[in-house]
Amino acid sequence: MPAQPIRRRRGHNFPTHQQSYEEAGDMSAKGVSALYLTAGANRQAACADWSRSGLLAFGSDVNVALWQPCLDPPRGVGRILSGHKETVRAVKFLLEAEGDEFSYLVTGSEDKTLMVWKSSSDGQNFEVLQTCSEHTGAINCIAAARLAVGHPTWILATGAADATVRIWTFDNDQLKPLQTINTAPKMFPLALSISALDDDEDIIVLAAAGTRDTIQILTAEAKTGGIQFNAQATLSGHEGWVRSLSLIKETKNSNSDLLLASASQDKYVRIWRIHQGRELPALAASGADPSSGAFLPGKSPSNKAYWIKAAGKDFSVTFEALLLGHEDWIYSATWHAHEGGKLQLLSTSADNSLAVWEADPSSGIWVSTVRLGEISREQGATTATGSTGGFWTGLWSPDGTSVACLGRTGSWRRWQYEPANDAWRPCVAISGHTKAVTGISWSKSGDYLLSTSSDQTTRLHAEWTASGANTWHEMSRPQIHGYDLNCIHSLGESRFVSGADEKLMRVFTKPKAVATLLNRLGGIGETNVDHMPDAANMPVLGLSNKAIDAVDDDQEIQSLDGRDGEAMDPASVVKKSYLEIDHPPLEETLSRHTLWPETEKLYGHGYELSCLTASHDGKLIASACKASSTNHAVIRLFEAERWTEIRPPLMAHSLTATRLRFSADDRFLLSVGRDRQWAVFERNTDAEAMYELLQSSLKGHSRMILDAAWAPCQTPLFATAGRDKQVRIWSSKQGEGGKLQFVQSTALPCAAPVMSIDFLPRAVGGRLVLAVGTEVGRLSVCLLSEDGSAAVELPPTAELSFPKAVLQLGWRPARQDGEASTCTLAAAGEDNTVRLFAFEETYLRPVDAWRG
Repeated sequence: MPAQPIRRRRGHNFPTHQQSYEEAGDMSAKGVSALYLTAGANRQAACADWSRSGLLAFGSDVNVALWQPCLDPPRGVGRILSGHKETVRAVKFLLEAEGDEFSYLVTGSEDKTLMVWKSSSDGQNFEVLQTCSEHTGAINCIAAARLAVGHPTWILATGAADATVRIWTFDNDQLKPLQTINTAPKMFPLALSISALDDDEDIIVLAAAGTRDTIQILTAEAKTGGIQFNAQATLSGHEGWVRSLSLIKETKNSNSDLLLASASQDKYVRIWRIHQGRELPALAASGADPSSGAFLPGKSPSNKAYWIKAAGKDFSVTFEALLLGHEDWIYSATWHAHEGGKLQLLSTSADNSLAVWEADPSSGIWVSTVRLGEISREQGATTATGSTGGFWTGLWSPDGTSVACLGRTGSWRRWQYEPANDAWRPCVAISGHTKAVTGISWSKSGDYLLSTSSDQTTRLHAEWTASGANTWHEMSRPQIHGYDLNCIHSLGESRFVSGADEKLMRVFTKPKAVATLLNRLGGIGETNVDHMPDAANMPVLGLSNKAIDAVDDDQEIQSLDGRDGEAMDPASVVKKSYLEIDHPPLEETLSRHTLWPETEKLYGHGYELSCLTASHDGKLIASACKASSTNHAVIRLFEAERWTEIRPPLMAHSLTATRLRFSADDRFLLSVGRDRQWAVFERNTDAEAMYELLQSSLKGHSRMILDAAWAPCQTPLFATAGRDKQVRIWSSKQGEGGKLQFVQSTALPCAAPVMSIDFLPRAVGGRLVLAVGTEVGRLSVCLLSEDGSAAVELPPTAELSFPKAVLQLGWRPARQDGEASTCTLAAAGEDNTVRLFAFEETYLRPVDAWRG
């Protein structure tokens, strides 16, 4: 049907979509704020850094997320920086000094670019200062050092997959390239560390390592005419790739030695000493074994001295210590110098542990004083519950009293040192999806939000009201699957159904442990929890979550198959105390003890599930699968009492149906698909299939239709969105025989293909509110007249900008939050993020200028 022109209603000077916003009246965009941001971190050893001001930045897909770990009460991600086009692999703060007005952040990505970000005076709002594209491969690591007065403020080194290390200076807000060091064909750099070698900071040392078992030592003189690094030594000893390097002054004395820690895939950390003068340090000169016999038989560490000459001064590099204790690859090793001069080294490994090392004051032997994470016996055998993959990076807080590490699931874990107990206490951290978020669904009451993703997990987000700060957190991880998840829909308050890259749907029920937790932390009430199962677990090699009974802490665990208890998967046991907590669950609790038991499987489709929905009364489920023929492009209905399919299936499409939506009163079922048509089915309880085809539009759009939504109107009205860069509004009228007929009343042109739309469940100021998300990440809000004949787009804001497609939108069911009425919109991004936006109702209301 050809698009109808947008027209004005008589008696209302309601602006058209084409009118500029200034013509319609000045309206402040301050009524929009980001309520909740969640994003999983990239699994890269160099993708995060913790600044002196307490801000932790990490790469999340193409974004850089900013988080303040030590806030009390804890909050999630504070801001998301977008600018890169591909995955961010390296993040580094430039070291702040006392009195610095601005902070600087340098990030490197697989898009081969290096970006410099500059903060405002509050240290939070970073903006892009410069973008450099000198590298021809993905940037893997960044090192930076601050020099003394008289030299460039910072010197940086970046390593990339183009087998080069590039040297830069940063001064006066300008990043300038100095030198390119070729590492091909010997290695691709994965780790760098840079520091001043002498107290006068006239000599700079650079350690570089990567896809070989050696470490390159280079030096340069900090001359005003330029800095050029020259290779000085190649340190050998490791037996695997070197993943991390860290340099630090041993003491604050002017003649202090420099210590280098190197972490490798050979499961060991090595410490090297760089000493000035022709005389070797005492340990190396005596020939003492630096590992005190703690090494593998027949593989004694070498005490060979490597000699460096720079600026007329002599330096030696000797092997200091071999740190044993990890059982798998070591991804990071990071120094921290505490007040008082004590040095500690933090190492993180794929064995799911992190260790803090320090030298024994009497013997000088390096020992592990703290072991955090999981010991081998508790890791379990189920990959889905986070038992493998380990910790990818470890960071010290600025004061050294807290450590944070990044795990395989993209979630952070944090521990805080408590001097009174001389113990490290686990703290609330943040989590998020690690792949595109493909579906979101609010519970019927709007108390919590469910999200599902291609990372094969379903997550439940809710507000932590008990803290008094009313912050949002991930409260449960109901489903951890073996297939990429594509769609999800809530079935009332305590059930949901999800579909994945398999031919069936799965129905999950809330367990008692999670229901009690949500009630305690968020005031989310349950009428009756006695009938609920205690908890759920995922059997080894299984895809279905099984209901289980929780056990007391002192209850002895018996193996179900008669074997001893040690042979039993510890991840299958849920103790009652795990969820008897007064804070949001920690990552190890989320991934193991907040699963929901699976109660039903719904079969019938021949291919992967593409979309599903449920009626508002929760009694019907409609679903569709990927299809290239009419036989498979059917819509199947399932009733939610006996969980049986209602036959025959509904037929209208010839290709994959992309979205299904029930009207608010469940009278109509709307479907749209890749075959460019929409179809409306009307409920008929006398019919065998319950719904009958009322109308279909063979060419509702000129390209595939990707989403659709019903408006909250007395007279049925819906919107469709397509790849033809249009949102079309379809209003109803009485046709022949008294049957409803839908005709297009408005077409809203967009600058890019539209991926997602959703109507606010209620009118505001007599207008309909429609959220629109596009393929290029633009999220906008449009106001429509009640008959859909006129529309205006509200002005875009920086908060509503995504770097990738907005895959799904969902307005929270109508609620009154406090005194001021707000509207909350959930958005699922292809950039792995779930974002909640709060709109003040005044922002959504027409202003007087609109009415002339």
